[in-house]
Amino acid sequence: MILKGTVIWTPELGRVEVREGAYLVADGETVRGVFDELPADCVGQPVADYGDALVIPAFTDAHVHAPQFLNAGIGMDEELLPWLNHHTFPLEARFADPAFADRAYRAFLNALWEAGTLRFCAFATVHAEATWHLMRLAEDAGFSGLVGKVNMDRNAPDELREDTVASLAQTEMLAQRSREELRRIGFIATPRFVPACTPELMEGLGRLVETYQLPVQSHVDENRSEVALVRELHPDAPSYAHVYDAFGLMPARRTVLAHAIWLTGPEVDLLREKHVLVAHSPQSNANLTSGIMPLRRWLDAGIACAVASDVAGGSDVALSRHVACAVRTSKLRQVACAEERAASVPEALYLATKAPGGFAGFSQPSGSFEPGYRCDALVIGDERTAELDALLARTPLERLEHFIYTGDDRAIRARYAGGTLMPRPF
Repeated sequence: MILKGTVIWTPELGRVEVREGAYLVADGETVRGVFDELPADCVGQPVADYGDALVIPAFTDAHVHAPQFLNAGIGMDEELLPWLNHHTFPLEARFADPAFADRAYRAFLNALWEAGTLRFCAFATVHAEATWHLMRLAEDAGFSGLVGKVNMDRNAPDELREDTVASLAQTEMLAQRSREELRRIGFIATPRFVPACTPELMEGLGRLVETYQLPVQSHVDENRSEVALVRELHPDAPSYAHVYDAFGLMPARRTVLAHAIWLTGPEVDLLREKHVLVAHSPQSNANLTSGIMPLRRWLDAGIACAVASDVAGGSDVALSRHVACAVRTSKLRQVACAEERAASVPEALYLATKAPGGFAGFSQPSGSFEPGYRCDALVIGDERTAELDALLARTPLERLEHFIYTGDDRAIRARYAGGTLMPRPF
């Protein structure tokens, strides 16, 4: 695969590379590099020439609830725990119906494709059959990522509360089956959050994580009522995060924890020590009145962070919107705490591409155009603004910022997954 355009990527936080009229070359699924002139062995090969259109890494959503896509924008006047009970759990119960799950997950994957999110860490539901169906659909469509069957055996409605032994057996079955039958979509252990999992369930999941070397995803310190409930359920634990660690559910470099708004000092140390990836979902945190995560403070403390949608707590599946929201909320933090410098657009773009795309739970890193990365790319060129862009002599970074703040799927001219042009899935 050879693409020509204005190639932009962020090899590290705070650094952006811009190469106009450059060639992005991939060998199979893997980036070879970005070149100002075609390598000798590529001369005469087909080139997809996109003129001065922007070529950027495709987005990776580090934390999204696939079934909740249908509820995006619903119940936003409630806080987390009431919202779960009134809106989320009733919807997720419907995924016991395979036909419903099929329609819902096809719509979800189409929406991700439209938004340019070609890799993800997704929560499914407690239903093993529907979870497998989502994994199969995503694999066949060309996405890469991780999907987890949600585990919860307490503090849940009757129709979603699992038998502990059955929950563990289904989890193990999916972990095994995914390794046997899938290549791009992997399985990730998914205890919903501490309040929904008994010690017995977490202990069993910890054994499976160790046996199969699984990655783990869950939530931590999202809402003050949730934190208080964890303290009530586990009064002897030093903190919310330490509960996961005590049960083997925080494997080093293989853990994604969402939100992390109300971390204590010891939790910061623990997450840094374990190289946990924190999925920062600023839109969700505002929608559910959870708080504003101190992004700069956690980055300065050495915690790895990524921007994530948390649909349907986040009401928009497009990660470009969440990149903009991460910048906005960091500015609000700066107003309140002058030492917490706001994030820039290139920094937030890094947090939606290379930072999550390089999560060690994936078989191959993506989110950058460095050699060895999976070649997932978006071609950005909005015909509606092209004349104004030229009239105003906008720079490539100005055009990228304009897309982040105001663009939509109509501005994405092409999507490449693993070096191959990816059509609309369904």
